[in-house]
Amino acid sequence: MFYSIEPSDDGKYIVLKVVGDYTRPIAMKHNEEAHAMGKELGINRYLVDMTESENVETVTENYNFAHKDMINTPGIDQKARVAILASPGDRSHDFVETVANNAGLNVKIFTERKLAIHHLLQD
Repeated sequence: MFYSIEPSDDGKYIVLKVVGDYTRPIAMKHNEEAHAMGKELGINRYLVDMTESENVETVTENYNFAHKDMINTPGIDQKARVAILASPGDRSHDFVETVANNAGLNVKIFTERKLAIHHLLQD
């Protein structure tokens, strides 16, 4: 498992890049770190690059991630805008998008980086 978290070159969003299988505990660790960096830098927009990562969690774990972990963890910005960048054909992140939005979070999946960044930069 490899991951990196850094601000974009223009400083307008945080980039979380993940390589390898993705699980609920790993996702929470990464999100807490990314949101801490966002808070420190005054940024609340996140590009989560999952083009080399597959969500391997169950439906229940994905639901709990959105409705329990992301909602109840101090330091997670409930008003953050998140663009998940997935590989074309990878549907493993789709349910996370659905349950996150149902939990009131602003999460959208893209397969083109340019469109994901455009979404993040819209006001």
